[in-house]
Amino acid sequence: MEPDFSKYRLEGDNSMYRLPSGLVAPVVTRGGSEDVNAADSGGAVRVSGVSIQHTPATRLWFGKVSNEPGYRSVSHHHGEAETGGYVLSGRARIYFGDRFEDYVDMEEGDWVFVPPFMPHVECNLSRTDPLVWMTTRTPENIVVNLPDVADADLRDWLDR
Repeated sequence: MEPDFSKYRLEGDNSMYRLPSGLVAPVVTRGGSEDVNAADSGGAVRVSGVSIQHTPATRLWFGKVSNEPGYRSVSHHHGEAETGGYVLSGRARIYFGDRFEDYVDMEEGDWVFVPPFMPHVECNLSRTDPLVWMTTRTPENIVVNLPDVADADLRDWLDR
């Protein structure tokens, strides 16, 4: 029995995504051809796989973020962007709050949502292993760096 696709009616116009051939099709970014010039928050390596830089995407940024052992970002926020993350490997911490006095810890397999305009500091909890996570943002990879906070002012950071 063949599936009935009639209930999956197209609502909206996707013609802006047409390729030069006229076909609307998925766009693949091959490994090794990602955009490596993504915005920076003090040493995080962001590699863009789906973005306006090299796909027809206009409301989505999706990439991989890598942090060396012991890394922590400068304080920053992502403007109007809603941010989602998934820890592929390693252990992460995100500081937030009025003076970055609060934090959440994550490990491989954990997901996180960071609201728009929320100042935070991203950290790799390990002193020996890298941290790798997948990150997505709407509408784009917005990074607004803020005045930094000292390591000693981040609760439990020096004693991790």
